[in-house]
Amino acid sequence: MQDTTIKPALNPAPSATTPLKTGNAAAGAALLCVLSMSSVQFGAALSAPTMAAYGSLSTTWLRLCWAALVLALLVRPRFLAYSRSRWLAAGALGAAMAGMTLCFFAALQRIPLGLAVAIDFLGPLAVATFAVRRARALLWPVLAIAGVVLLARDRAGWIGEPLGVLLAFGAALGWGSYIVLMKKTGKMFEGLEGLSVSLLAAALVAAPFGLAESGVHIATGQIAATAGLALLVPLLPYALEMVALRHMPAASFGILMSVEPAIGALAGFVVLHQPMGLLQLVGTLLVVTASVGAVVAMRQAAPRRSRLPPTVA
Repeated sequence: MQDTTIKPALNPAPSATTPLKTGNAAAGAALLCVLSMSSVQFGAALSAPTMAAYGSLSTTWLRLCWAALVLALLVRPRFLAYSRSRWLAAGALGAAMAGMTLCFFAALQRIPLGLAVAIDFLGPLAVATFAVRRARALLWPVLAIAGVVLLARDRAGWIGEPLGVLLAFGAALGWGSYIVLMKKTGKMFEGLEGLSVSLLAAALVAAPFGLAESGVHIATGQIAATAGLALLVPLLPYALEMVALRHMPAASFGILMSVEPAIGALAGFVVLHQPMGLLQLVGTLLVVTASVGAVVAMRQAAPRRSRLPPTVA
């Protein structure tokens, strides 16, 4: 007699919850990015008095020192266990961090926050654009860059002095490199060990600039002020972004960063009372739309990537 009992497949198809979980992971990564951007921009705005009093280079260096010290105490990286390739990856990321933050905060002393972030965003925009595989995916970078251009203008024309603009472009170069290197380093280390080693490298790279500006004399008030500011930038944002980049492509991360100029303009308006005209408001709307579109596209792509081939009976 033929056995008609239904037997379970040896390789059952993935449950319906698998794509959902993948989509939720992508949405969670996007939320971490938004929290990171908010921390960076409001931290940058709140840094203005300290940088005006003590200088941007020494303040940035001390923030990196505080962040490196705190994370090293929490993570306790296993320095003797790392291979040469891991040290090189963490060192390259640290150099990118140092260059990005030094240029960005130096630019803030010369041009408005919204403009500095708008130019800075060209770094992640380049990462996103270079990774595009489909023509229609270019819509979001194009929309984002249109918003950035509007954020960089007011009724009097283009905003900012040449040196400040040049420094912002240097920060953009550092930010683009940071995204690529952060994703690579995050895969090579466990937990936040890679970030901890990278922050130590960043503090070392920034040390000559900070010491040169301070004249090797660091005020007690500056040490205390930078201890609090280091949490907002760079410790919290870098940790959030390393986790986020483990759950999203670097290209999607780059497009999502288009919301940062809008957050920067808002932080400049709320904290520093830097005005936002009609062009800035329209630009903010465009970059937010581009970011939302990028997140939606990322969630739609996630289930397709997670599907396994159908099981052959």
